[in-house]
Amino acid sequence: MLVILGGIIVLGAMLGGFVLAGGNPVLLLHVSEFVVILGIAAGVLVIASPGHVLKELAHKVIGSITAKATSQAEFVEILKLLYEIFMVGRRNGLIALEEHVMDPEKSSIFKRYPAILDHPERLEFLCNGLKPVIDGKIKPDQLENLMQAELDSKSSEADHPVHVLNLVGDSLPGIGIVAAVLGIINTMASIAEGPAAVGEKVAAALTGTLLGVFFAYGFVNPLANRIKFNNAADEQILRCIMQAVAGFAKGLAPMTAVEVARRSLDSNVQPNAGELEVTLKSLSAK
Repeated sequence: MLVILGGIIVLGAMLGGFVLAGGNPVLLLHVSEFVVILGIAAGVLVIASPGHVLKELAHKVIGSITAKATSQAEFVEILKLLYEIFMVGRRNGLIALEEHVMDPEKSSIFKRYPAILDHPERLEFLCNGLKPVIDGKIKPDQLENLMQAELDSKSSEADHPVHVLNLVGDSLPGIGIVAAVLGIINTMASIAEGPAAVGEKVAAALTGTLLGVFFAYGFVNPLANRIKFNNAADEQILRCIMQAVAGFAKGLAPMTAVEVARRSLDSNVQPNAGELEVTLKSLSAK
């Protein structure tokens, strides 16, 4: 919702300032300029992006508008799941984790934690990290490098829509100039119609320059930055999982492995150490 609020503020400030200066907002509504600017921008987007990036871009834009920010409660839920998984492995042996990791949708543990189960990317990352621990196919010291490689790949892929949006944002001022030049060409062909007609067409041409800059710095580039922040939040969740799983694989006690993961979190979502310990110990008592 903050994205929508920000958009309203940007649009309101621009139109409000224009009206206060004596302008008429209707004068900005030149359909031809919108067609040129938005059409070329859409074409740039299509030329620059593979099909899967366009789909991911649409998903990221919708998510930035509708999705809620990851809360501290969600991180607590993830840490609780990790602790429960680690406790099962410590008490019953790593082989006991197989039924949970191989089919998490049917796992009695995973079912209690939708913060992981309802997010396929998080679930896959966690299970991919635990499988080598169960199988014993790699040394514990190698697991973190393996998970880091997967995390780097996911982070790079998640940033593709950001790069595309930045490209469009950087192109929009130039596209606005194209629209303005087209308007001036049209104006030169209409000089014989008189000053009123020429003035109207020059105003339309200048509107093209305005819209290009306005869309670039008022909407497209800020939206790219919001998606980048959302990507960083998603990456933080995966990094939290990686730190905990890698620590557990190296022989850390479940509580210690979870504490390592907790300390990797940003301060705004990092749960209090004492409160988290009490919560985790209550799980052990069940």
